[in-house]
Amino acid sequence: MSKIPIIGGEIEPSQLGRALMHEHVFVRTPDLQEAWPGFMGFDEEAAIADAHAKLLAIKASGIDTIVDMTAPGLGRSIGPVARAAEGTGLQVIVVTGYYTYTDLPFPMKYNGAGKMFNNDPDDRFLVDLFVRDIEEGIEGTDIKAGVVKCCTDEPGVTPDIERLIRAVARAHLRTDVPIMTHTHAKSKRGLDQQRILREEGVDLTRVLIGHSNETSDLDYLEALLAEGSYLGFDRCGLKVDEPLEDQQATLVELCKRGHAGQIVLSQDRHCTTDWFPEELVLAVLPEWRHDFVQTDLVPGLLANGVTQDQVDEMMLRNPERFFSARA
Repeated sequence: MSKIPIIGGEIEPSQLGRALMHEHVFVRTPDLQEAWPGFMGFDEEAAIADAHAKLLAIKASGIDTIVDMTAPGLGRSIGPVARAAEGTGLQVIVVTGYYTYTDLPFPMKYNGAGKMFNNDPDDRFLVDLFVRDIEEGIEGTDIKAGVVKCCTDEPGVTPDIERLIRAVARAHLRTDVPIMTHTHAKSKRGLDQQRILREEGVDLTRVLIGHSNETSDLDYLEALLAEGSYLGFDRCGLKVDEPLEDQQATLVELCKRGHAGQIVLSQDRHCTTDWFPEELVLAVLPEWRHDFVQTDLVPGLLANGVTQDQVDEMMLRNPERFFSARA
């Protein structure tokens, strides 16, 4: 992959600019929306308008690119995302893969003889789905995925999660798009991901282990870094598993130890979701905003000894290196 596909075309890695590497435009529950249209007050037209305004504000804050990590399983719908991004000037990279912590929703598939099987040893149909998004386009459009995503969370590597990680690895090896992950940092799930991806022959420098700011276990984080993977400090402003001051202190220490060249920043913030009301988010998690990295985290880093060059490393040069690497 010589160029990076974005909504509306493609760019060179050098054109990424300042990037937030893990955000969401829409997070939806398609089954609920189909069964009960408007569940949780979700209105698509209003959501598109609201997201458009928020993406404009992200661009105005000095961000040039976001990676929308909304994979299938999180309600990915590429048409509304494209409409929300249109005219904002923000470059949006989208993803393929699947988002689940335990079981895949399609464990079985008909073979050519019309019989069911659920143990395709290579999960070729899964790999083919991901490759189609990367090489042909998503949902019948010409918008292509620039990342392939897998997840592990507190339940660990269930049989279906292992299938998913291996299918993601094989899609990566066929297409050369990078891998980005969701992890549960407190239970060190990134190590499981690295082990399985390594077994599949993946160069771990092509992997970004997500949600790594949700722990202060420096031994765990340095073990991931030692394998060459990038760390996503990509839930900045979200204080569910780790206090914000501890997250910042861990990042400052990693920078002091010389690891800024393997870290990227983001917030994992949605524009609109049907998971919970926006007013609840604002009341319970007031720091979890689209501008937290720019207005809160970066000044805090600079005040605690992180250099502007290290900030630029994390927000400018690391995203470029991550996407420009080749097999």
